[in-house]
Amino acid sequence: MKVSLLASGSKGNCCYVETSAGEFLIDVGVSCAYIENKLKSMNKNVRAIHAVFITHTHIDHIQGLKSFVKKYNPIIYTTEKIYHELSDVIYSQNYVILGKELIMDSLKVSIIKTSHDASDSNGYIFEDDGHSLVYITDTGYINVKNHKKLINKNLYILESNHDVNLLMNNPKYPFYLKQRILGDKGHLSNEDSSYYLSQFVGEKTKCVILAHLSEHNNTKELALSSFNAALNKTATNIERIIVAEQNERTELIEI
Repeated sequence: MKVSLLASGSKGNCCYVETSAGEFLIDVGVSCAYIENKLKSMNKNVRAIHAVFITHTHIDHIQGLKSFVKKYNPIIYTTEKIYHELSDVIYSQNYVILGKELIMDSLKVSIIKTSHDASDSNGYIFEDDGHSLVYITDTGYINVKNHKKLINKNLYILESNHDVNLLMNNPKYPFYLKQRILGDKGHLSNEDSSYYLSQFVGEKTKCVILAHLSEHNNTKELALSSFNAALNKTATNIERIIVAEQNERTELIEI
């Protein structure tokens, strides 16, 4: 399995995943040209993209989907609620409605329900021939009933959206918006993200990517410091820790 986070943040999100069953994107919140350029920089062909998994319909996760579908016609994997939202604005007959999991050859994709202010929102676990990826952004919390499923995976991409102090002291953010971000249907803070990851990572974990950082209420240094502090409490070592950026892809990580 190979993974690269192509874009991550409030202006657009997209992740590339390569498995034995094909090449996929998670969300298309950036333009076709952006995706084409980032894939080309990894010597990957955008026409090899088999399908797109959608997490939810906020604009920073689907703003490039309509043009991408029109140009490349990938299969869109999503839930029924999200399908009805998308089908009103995106013409495609190429949908697959997901249940709790999807099996394609040796690849299993499991849905993890997230808590966000959208009609429906999901994270995903990709498991392929002993290799595993967890992808969760845009959630106010991670339900305890899912914790066991998330333990000891190879690669975690988890949002570390904001620093609470920066958010609360940001004069440009009205109180209602601060409450939305901090709420159960908002986003994970650095402290929340670090706590969850410290509970999930294990001896099989090779890499953690801190994702979906707020442009105005976080910094790479604060997110990384929070995560390292949480790891120190559990005496856990991770080979690679990456803080994702809005307009720069991560390296192509092989797990």
